[in-house]
Amino acid sequence: MRRYLCTLVMLLASVCAMAWNPVGNPLRTRWAEEVSPTNVHAEYPRPQMLRGDWKSLNGLWDYAIVEKDAAQPRSFDGQILVPFAPESSLSGVGKRVGEDNALWYRSSFSVPSSWRRQRTLLHFEAVDWAAEVYLNGTLVASHTGGYTPFAVDITPYVKGGTQQLVVKVLDTTDKGAKIPRGKQVTNPGSIWYTPVTGIWQSVWLECAPASHIEHYYAVPDIDAGTLSVDVDAVGGAASVKVELLEGAIGYDSSVVPQDPRVLAEASAAAGDRVRLSVASPRLWSPDEPYLYGLRITLLDKKGKALDTVYGYTSFRKSSIVKSSKGFNVLGLNNKPLFQYGPLDQGWWPDGLYTAPTDDALRYDLEMTKALGFNMIRKHIKVEPARWYWYCDRLGIVVWQDMPSMDDSGSGKWSYNDYGAGTDSKINDWERENYFKEWSEIISARKGFNCIVVWVPFNEAWGQFDTYDVVAFTKRQDPTRLVNAASGGNHYENCGDILDCHHYPNPQQYLWSPTEANVVGEYGGIGFAMPGHLWQEDRNWGYVQYKSKDEVTETYLRYSGQLLDLVGRGCSGAVYTQTSDVEIEVNGLMTYDRNEVKVDVQKVREANLRIINALK
Repeated sequence: MRRYLCTLVMLLASVCAMAWNPVGNPLRTRWAEEVSPTNVHAEYPRPQMLRGDWKSLNGLWDYAIVEKDAAQPRSFDGQILVPFAPESSLSGVGKRVGEDNALWYRSSFSVPSSWRRQRTLLHFEAVDWAAEVYLNGTLVASHTGGYTPFAVDITPYVKGGTQQLVVKVLDTTDKGAKIPRGKQVTNPGSIWYTPVTGIWQSVWLECAPASHIEHYYAVPDIDAGTLSVDVDAVGGAASVKVELLEGAIGYDSSVVPQDPRVLAEASAAAGDRVRLSVASPRLWSPDEPYLYGLRITLLDKKGKALDTVYGYTSFRKSSIVKSSKGFNVLGLNNKPLFQYGPLDQGWWPDGLYTAPTDDALRYDLEMTKALGFNMIRKHIKVEPARWYWYCDRLGIVVWQDMPSMDDSGSGKWSYNDYGAGTDSKINDWERENYFKEWSEIISARKGFNCIVVWVPFNEAWGQFDTYDVVAFTKRQDPTRLVNAASGGNHYENCGDILDCHHYPNPQQYLWSPTEANVVGEYGGIGFAMPGHLWQEDRNWGYVQYKSKDEVTETYLRYSGQLLDLVGRGCSGAVYTQTSDVEIEVNGLMTYDRNEVKVDVQKVREANLRIINALK
């Protein structure tokens, strides 16, 4: 009988696995072969705050696409592999949702018996765009914004046995009110890509004590030799203790370190800022990306530990400094640093917004370092927390864009009129929602010290009230530089950076005596490599060549022009782009990441020569 039951369980598991297959466009990455309903994005999704008991809910869920005002469906269309959006191949669905429909999900799970005397927290890392979450028939959470995590304590709603989880999602993309959406459009073409709807990052459960830490934010001060830590907690703890630990490399999944060496510690009353003194801290940089560990503990009045989480931090400073020639330039740790990297859009042919695996997510970053870059401009998208964790570990500084909510600007702005230009018009709701989503994005990602620049606008796409937006960004995070509008309408004394875009070769046609001057986009050298194309007969690039040698030769020629600009005060540049995306073939790699389209060693040498030219 036991053998029969085991065989039956194995047969059912096999049938479930067979029910899912990639669909749609045949262009896929090599990591797609590793994806299955039983192992999909199984890594711990919050590497900056580890707690031992957790459970992934990624896998096969039921889905249905119905009219947006219809009631919850009684029957579903089939199954979808979460966390891949239904428009993607790896979802197993390959269908558009559209602005007139709602996407419904249904899943079930059990809560481990060992969690019963604690709190059960349900986490969504990202859902695009408006989500309603129902547990056992009760609405437990609502959230808008496609790029930020949200969580809910579901303990009061958990019943005995199996729990039923239902999620409704609405997403208008580029129809109706303007919402932050990046490059997503209803009709993709040239530099615009397929819409992404619904759950596109991990869903997971966590067990926490009644008194527990919800969030922490660690701010280093390399000049004062201090680390300030703000801890948000619930449940009535008396105090909080923060310990700085030796080394954080290897902090991954939910496995906490054993007997780490404590370098500094301090305590404060719950709700107060904790300040640690750190004599001669080891600094983080692209060449030496050293990370410190953190152990944060909530204590009751008797000093008993109520909750402990592990995290990490680093010591670095982002600022404007003077170069040896007297220019205002980008600096790291009080020294000039030419910040040079690709425009990284984070799209995948099989997963769209979602990398097929964690290894794939890391691969783009490792290739960026191999090519000699020290920076990435994360272009109008926000990545999963693990992406920033890898940037912290590998030593890559990040310029983080706000996802654009419009692609048209005002239609009246000009690169050539410094301080001029008419910002685009938006209504009051769109303005308020922009500030809400931007604030949530900054809050969710500012703990990752790899981020050194915030970019609220790309070009003039949806640009509005620029002085107010820059001031707002500075209030949210005064520790980073602000690039007010990368390649957009420029205003005097507005932000820290004057950023010019020019294709295909780099040009700095505007110069500021008070800000750091950068070329925020250039390049776009196209090469449609046969066998690696989203569409074989429809491809686009700023310029097009037919071989790896031609692309490399052109890249090196542009590098010489950029090197000349460094001598004139330019201190940062962004090359378009990391990989091809859909029909846009401007990548250093093909869309499937199977081919690098330049000579890696020659590009690396040229890049390092430029980075090292700024003193």
